Amino acid sequence: QVRLVESGGGLVQAGGSLRLSCVASGSMFSISTMYWYRQAPEKQRELVATITRGGTSDYADSVKGRFTISRDNAKNTVYLQMNRLKPEDTAVYYCSELLMGNRYWGLGIQVTVSS
Repeated sequence: QVRLVESGGGLVQAGGSLRLSCVASGSMFSISTMYWYRQAPEKQRELVATITRGGTSDYADSVKGRFTISRDNAKNTVYLQMNRLKPEDTAVYYCSELLMGNRYWGLGIQVTVSS
């Protein structure tokens, strides 16, 4: 059973930084594509960043140049470094894994950016 657990969220002032972590268990992490999504109140869940098993990354336009996704296959962990945070980055952030056509989700973690 795949389990994804996010950590590192919290409250930060605008312009600050946070690093989210997501630890995967029960999966074949090293061959999975990993994602970070977010969902703000009354908005649809949106894709924030993607990293393939080979380390190729992609980002939503709204976070390009501010966020960095990375992975450590030895630790079964994917990270999201978030810099120059803005109030509009406030959302619940979800880690997701795509493995052999199956999608898995973490429970999410709150990130709140105050102005």
